[in-house]
Amino acid sequence: MVKPPARRLKSPMKKLHMIGNAHLDLVWLWPWQEGFQENKATFQSMLDRLDEYDDVVFTSSSAQCYEWVEHNDPAMFEKIARRIREGRWVLCGGWWVQPDCNIPCGESFARQALLGQNYFREKFGVTATVGYNVDSFGHHGMMPQLLRLSGLEHYVFMRPGPHEKGMPARNFIWESDDGSRVTAFRLPFTYCAWDDLEGHIRACEGEFDAGVDQLMSFYGVGNHGGGPTIANIEAVRALGEKFPDLDIRFSDPGRYFRELKDKEHLLPVVHGDLQHHASGCYSAHSEIKRMNRRSENSLLRAERFASLSAILGRSEYPADFEHAWKQVLLNQFHDTLAGSGIERAYDDSRNQLGEAISIADRNENNALQAISFAVDIPKEDSMLPVVVFNPHSWEANVPVEMESGMFGNLFRGSSFRVVDSDGNELPCQRIRPDAMTGGRWRIVFPAKIPALGHATFRVYVTDAAQPYTPSACPANVLENERMRVRFCETTGHILSIYDKAAYLELAGGPCARPVVMEDKSDTWSHAVFRFDKQIGEFSAVSVKKVEDGPVRSSVRVISKYGASTLVQTFTLYRGGTDLHVAAKVNWQEKFQCLKLRFPVNLDQYEPVYEIPFGVISRAAGGEEEAMQKWMDLSGLQHDDKRVRGLAILNDSKYSAAIEGNVMDLMVLRSPVYAHHDPFVLEDEIDDYSFIDQGIQSLRYVIAPHMGGWREAGIVRKAQELNLPCPSVTETYHQGAMPQRMGSITIDAPNVLLSSFKRAHSGDGYVIRFYECHGQGAEVGVDLPCLGKTIRTAIRPWEIKTFAVSADPGAEPVELNLLEWPVAPETQI
Repeated sequence: MVKPPARRLKSPMKKLHMIGNAHLDLVWLWPWQEGFQENKATFQSMLDRLDEYDDVVFTSSSAQCYEWVEHNDPAMFEKIARRIREGRWVLCGGWWVQPDCNIPCGESFARQALLGQNYFREKFGVTATVGYNVDSFGHHGMMPQLLRLSGLEHYVFMRPGPHEKGMPARNFIWESDDGSRVTAFRLPFTYCAWDDLEGHIRACEGEFDAGVDQLMSFYGVGNHGGGPTIANIEAVRALGEKFPDLDIRFSDPGRYFRELKDKEHLLPVVHGDLQHHASGCYSAHSEIKRMNRRSENSLLRAERFASLSAILGRSEYPADFEHAWKQVLLNQFHDTLAGSGIERAYDDSRNQLGEAISIADRNENNALQAISFAVDIPKEDSMLPVVVFNPHSWEANVPVEMESGMFGNLFRGSSFRVVDSDGNELPCQRIRPDAMTGGRWRIVFPAKIPALGHATFRVYVTDAAQPYTPSACPANVLENERMRVRFCETTGHILSIYDKAAYLELAGGPCARPVVMEDKSDTWSHAVFRFDKQIGEFSAVSVKKVEDGPVRSSVRVISKYGASTLVQTFTLYRGGTDLHVAAKVNWQEKFQCLKLRFPVNLDQYEPVYEIPFGVISRAAGGEEEAMQKWMDLSGLQHDDKRVRGLAILNDSKYSAAIEGNVMDLMVLRSPVYAHHDPFVLEDEIDDYSFIDQGIQSLRYVIAPHMGGWREAGIVRKAQELNLPCPSVTETYHQGAMPQRMGSITIDAPNVLLSSFKRAHSGDGYVIRFYECHGQGAEVGVDLPCLGKTIRTAIRPWEIKTFAVSADPGAEPVELNLLEWPVAPETQI
């Protein structure tokens, strides 16, 4: 204790818990190699301080930091372990790193906890109880549930500050939509005070909540590491005499919350997300965000098929998924994933995430080809079989593209027929192949594939073309049985999205309109919450119908702005209502951002954005918002009281805004790398590196719907866009497996599969699913591949995890995110 006992007994005093820490940005204005070295230097410094002072306590987070030291300096690692066992080196956070808390998908947060807390338990015999993301730029509204399922009962953060989000108190109960609660604390002023501790403590004197006699104050050199210095420690000791009304003590967050326990009933409840700070971080650096989404999706899909292949006895479950996930989790560090690091740091990120994607792709291919080669496929002349796989927990009804052929054109013929395993002939359309040479061909056809299973299709090469009557609609119109979409031949904008069955117009003005906004903000867009000053827009130079067949029709729009080019190909499938868009932009502008704009024909509406494991409804005030795979605007039109709406789904973007009835999807921003206001750039801007220059691609879906987003199945559609159905072009062979088979089904449409993988312990399998509509249900999860069924009640927005053993006599066991059994008293 810093105060002598006699002093503390004079009268009740407010307690100021001094939390010695060393906030270390693993990657930011430096590459990870420098973060690695500074991590070691900081840890050695703290070991020295703990040797010198017997009352100092050090707090630290992030399992990644400890694994680096374990592998690089085992002697230092053992000294740290000894201090942890003594209780003077305190572990917080419990996750692999302090990630961005808006961009990772829900499953990534689960893996942060799984790998972080299990590492702490394995190496140190303890786990964290306090969640700890002191520098992250915002916190999505489902975090309390993720924290509780991670074994974390409390949460410490700093951003957004009081000037960015008003809150009733620094100490509060934070609640998510499923009803989970944690005790939370917003840090006053900074997480790394070290140069004027007296001034900092004086400022903290006015930050105590009414009725709460204690407060945390973080001190120590930070950002580039360092931790409490000798001068800091001596200052804390000496300042006790200057603040007679404060009991200043060396402490840690766990102790703080334990002492706060008897005051929790006095704390206000805050529901929902904690936003906004640095809104520009959710659109800065498209490549890191695209690779994050791709690496997450690749690993989740590969784990499912690797599990299935192992259960079916076709291949061994791979051992390198954990390494791949660690690469992903490292690059979800808040400064990396936010796009606020230096340019050369992203060369490393590209390599690390590329390694994770390569591991996922290699293991998925091994699993798929092991299964497909075991499918019984009789020989037929001029027939090429293709086995299509479905990673989802529902029957997928999706278009499948396949490409084959050889240089030399072994399979000669101008047309194709596709037949499913029941002998039904399917529509088939020849489309442009990837290879611009003779002998390669590509087709698209509609396919139905069982849940987490496969279906086999036979492709016949023939000279007899399928009978098809081309569409009679104009060249600027896409039309099928359900929808009619009309483009402006001059601008390339969508002028009409008309539901023929409902007699309803969904477009409230020109849609898919590429508008350019002024953006003179820094990389973070500090103090900027709207990007709404339009300074231009792309102008069409070509609007052309490029496909018109029995499966789909497409219009390609090429447009220009300044030195930049945007190519968008809009595709409408037969019988479908959604417009699929492949976009490619060559961006050459600076201090500007690009949005795609979608006005919706509604005058009473509710904006909804997907967040990890949930959704959030926000005001339609035009503020830039973080989102996941989709946003939606649903409601009424004054002259027609039927609920309808429009959703925009995407495969790689995380930032959007809705103002009134207009939805904007942020495509990119082009600030200078790692430019932090108030630093003033020189006039010769061409000497700087700007973010998002050059070519990038995006896939998105314009999904008009009758009814709300729940009835339209928007969550499932977004999953199908992000986890497409892979296929294997096979040959004929004998096999023990049927041509069509499913392996997992979930009988509730509002319950979504999140993960199916080998257990972290290596014993059996783990399945995770969550309620995605805000409507509780009794759900049945059938796993015929393991001969098991899970029957359980699920609350609105609840996440459920079960261990499923291959042992026929073992019943499924409910787990938390750490894959530890859930105690009955913790189940709500």
